[in-house]
Amino acid sequence: MVENRVLSGMRPTGHLHLGHYHGVLKNWLSLQNEYNSYFFVADWHAFTTHYSDKIDLESNVIEMIIDWLAVGINPNTSTIFVQSKVPEHAELHLLLSMTTPLSWLERVPSYKDQQKKLKTKDLGTYGFLGYPLLQSADILIYKAGLVPVGEDQVAHVELTREVARRFNYTYGREADFEEKAQIAISKMGKKQSKSYQALRKAYQEKGDIQALVKAQALLKEQNNITLGDRERLLGYIEGVGRIILPEPESLLTTSPKMPGLDGQKMSKSYNNTISLRDSASDIEAKIRRMPTDSARIKLTDAGNPKKCPVWQLHQVYSDTQTCNQVKEGCTKAQIGCIECKRPIIDSIQAELLPIQERIAKYHSDPSHIKQIIYDGSQKARNVAKETMAEVREAMGITY
Repeated sequence: MVENRVLSGMRPTGHLHLGHYHGVLKNWLSLQNEYNSYFFVADWHAFTTHYSDKIDLESNVIEMIIDWLAVGINPNTSTIFVQSKVPEHAELHLLLSMTTPLSWLERVPSYKDQQKKLKTKDLGTYGFLGYPLLQSADILIYKAGLVPVGEDQVAHVELTREVARRFNYTYGREADFEEKAQIAISKMGKKQSKSYQALRKAYQEKGDIQALVKAQALLKEQNNITLGDRERLLGYIEGVGRIILPEPESLLTTSPKMPGLDGQKMSKSYNNTISLRDSASDIEAKIRRMPTDSARIKLTDAGNPKKCPVWQLHQVYSDTQTCNQVKEGCTKAQIGCIECKRPIIDSIQAELLPIQERIAKYHSDPSHIKQIIYDGSQKARNVAKETMAEVREAMGITY
């Protein structure tokens, strides 16, 4: 496992909106400065629910990456790539499907939830059932230590951990495993080797969890052994075979719920979004049409901000002083709804103006975007090839 590597992706199913920006992209902006970040366009995943829709996938992929760049995702510090440009994702997905029980996929919470929400689509396909396993392959092929997710996606990372554990148990038992482990221990140096052996003994004979934690920390600090040896010794501590596919951890993100124009969560499914590409006039028109407190019919009627979708946007965009003024003006019938909406209109227009200027700049140089996709996908594929070489060796597919 690469401790400081994070991996996250998005499906290219249309224009990005403020929900994507505040809920995902702002988090990526902070992650790229702290971790070795891999961000990918999950174009294969788009087919899980849109396989029969006529979408311009090529255009969606390019436009999505332009949006990422425009908000500040940096290709010099992050690896930006396209899933289908790394075919090893599909190979690992296929091989993992050989050992993954069907019941594991059927119990993923989003499986039945999405079927209920998307009743108009025929989701009785293996692709839809198996998409969490493809997500697992996406993560495991880069040995990502951390996967940034919201609470609703934790179950997918837990599935990934189970899939990795089962694969390692099935294929991590090398014929000469113990001999290779002892050679790896000797490379650590006399003092470190002795510490490792003592901690391993304490864990295996006494079940000392602290000894396991200390041994794992000791291995992380070793510079004299390869990544493969480190994973082998991690498995040796716990009395299992070599860890070929390390189990990732969830990196819980506290993404604010971005309210849509109707007060529900902003989503294309609800047709309540403000796109990152919307013009200033479009933004103003959309906000002006937003519903407000239905009890406030006349200007002289007092309103209740808690019943008004516009108030939710104030809590995202307005400072404390503006929020206090709006709340007082509404509850005391001192301001009208159009006046209440004005600060929101101004804030969103101001937020999106520099992003849209950068979008226009990237549009003027399409070859630059294609080069970023090519370079990032090549870099990602080099890592994926290394993992697949280990997987094939473990499964005996090296002939």
